[in-house]
Amino acid sequence: MHFRKVRVIVYDCDGVLIDSRRANQAYYNHILDHFGLRVLRPEQMNLVQTAAAPEVIDALFLGTGLRDEAQHYQATLPNDDFVSLVRLEPNVREVLTELRAVYRTALVTNRAKSLAPVLRHHGLESLFDLVVSGLDVRKPKPDPEGLLLVMNHFSASPESMLFVGDSEIDKMLCKNAGVPFVAYRNEALDAVYHLEEHTDLVRLLTP
Repeated sequence: MHFRKVRVIVYDCDGVLIDSRRANQAYYNHILDHFGLRVLRPEQMNLVQTAAAPEVIDALFLGTGLRDEAQHYQATLPNDDFVSLVRLEPNVREVLTELRAVYRTALVTNRAKSLAPVLRHHGLESLFDLVVSGLDVRKPKPDPEGLLLVMNHFSASPESMLFVGDSEIDKMLCKNAGVPFVAYRNEALDAVYHLEEHTDLVRLLTP
């Protein structure tokens, strides 16, 4: 692929910009415990990391008769107590700052009401020209709606964009939108390029 055409770089959030496993685990364990259910099993962590919150609640509370109550509780539960458990991936601020001298930057994530506190806590708010959260779309990833919003906002073609993600859902999103996919720390995913560090993207795009 020729990266000279790229002018918009789009990021996923969880697993790419931030390490949120501890925070997400604590958040959903709190909800499960509130309703007297057992804590997350290891095999449920992938769902927790990649799916939108309503989808996670639907799955965790399937067959319990408590789904509607759990959805309401999740929607009104403050995220402040869990944000401190989120860790920023190495070199994120530095790389985004450098990229913004040349490229437009955007964020497309299934994370919804908790996104703003996370970005604010880590000082990332000013580093994106556009942020599309789960609150801004009718259908979460891998539906292409979020990436299509980015395309329309910047009047960009799919081939003038890159999406940096870390999951099968991100790969499917890019396939559905026709946008080249760059995988972060996941060699198992089919991608135009694989990053081990965020600084790798700067080297990739430097002529």
